[in-house]
Amino acid sequence: MDKLAATEKIGDVMVVGGGISGIQAALDLATAGFKVYLVEKSPTIGGKMAQLDKT
Repeated sequence: MDKLAATEKIGDVMVVGGGISGIQAALDLATAGFKVYLVEKSPTIGGKMAQLDKT
C-alpha cells in the first residue's frame, strides 16, 4: 500500500450530538487530521455533563 494513501484523509466528518462522547469523538477525529463538524440540537454543548454541578 502506498505510504501517502495510508495517511491521506479524504472528506470531512460530521459528529451528531454534542454530549461528552460526541465532543471526545470530534476531538479525536480532529487530532487525526479530519475537518470535523460538530452538530448539536441544543443551544449549548455538553449534554448531561452540564448538569453535574447540580447533583
